[in-house]
Amino acid sequence: MRAGLTRREQVEIVVAAALVAIAGVLDYAGLNAVLRFVAAAVALAVLARLVGTATEQLGGRLGAGGAGSVQSALGNLPELFVALFALQKGLIGVVKAALIGSVLANSLAHEQTLSLICGGVLLVVFVSTLGIFLTGDAMAQEPPRWSLTATIAVLAAAAAGAVFVSDWFVSALEPATASLHMSQTFAGLVVVAIAGNAVENVVGVQLALRNRPDFAISVIVNSSLQVALALTPVILFASLFFATSMTLVFPTLLAISLLLAAFVTAVVVYDGESTWPEGVVLIGLYVVIASAFWWG
Repeated sequence: MRAGLTRREQVEIVVAAALVAIAGVLDYAGLNAVLRFVAAAVALAVLARLVGTATEQLGGRLGAGGAGSVQSALGNLPELFVALFALQKGLIGVVKAALIGSVLANSLAHEQTLSLICGGVLLVVFVSTLGIFLTGDAMAQEPPRWSLTATIAVLAAAAAGAVFVSDWFVSALEPATASLHMSQTFAGLVVVAIAGNAVENVVGVQLALRNRPDFAISVIVNSSLQVALALTPVILFASLFFATSMTLVFPTLLAISLLLAAFVTAVVVYDGESTWPEGVVLIGLYVVIASAFWWG
């Protein structure tokens, strides 16, 4: 092993680098938009997974709670980069759909000013509660196997790769969605969300398979809170520097979907127990909501 990396982890890094290279070649060659779109989405998911693996090695240095919060924050980097490039290209619908799991707003007058105020409040709430996330209970972390240098190097490389891949992903987004007759809302709600949150999705499933449902739910909920309280206002304020500004005013169907998902999830986790029928209900709800946005 080098720098504490296992052979499997070394292979994961090589695979991630190869997928980034493939996505880059396809983009610069200007090949089929759907092929470029899929390649970039897969590369984003693998990079997100690599970020999660590297962040796990910080557990022994930051403590369990701190590492969990950092993992959620860094795990959302791909989604942040995709959102910024989408804003640059004026794809507001994609950005809003990708963030709908976090924010609910009403269509009111002076929506830009109100959205900025709401964004500032969300950031204040996030900073105020950061101490709870960092010191709260979390799963026990194993001692780090990677050296600090290797951990930082992998995180930096994965973040840099995510920047380029996000740009390629957004470049192929419009022509690919047109070819597949897919709405931009569906692309943001499903494709971007799944690819950008690969870390939380994979970790959550792994914990559930290990019969640790409490920790699995904690990882997912913590990530959602960070998206709502930190990622969304950051993207909102960043939109001021682009030609098209974003607000927190969402289409009615997106807002209703958010309320429905939040209500059902609250009912499921309220009793502190989880069963496979409840999982089937949640998956079914997700499929129904996603299907509703395929055409727009």
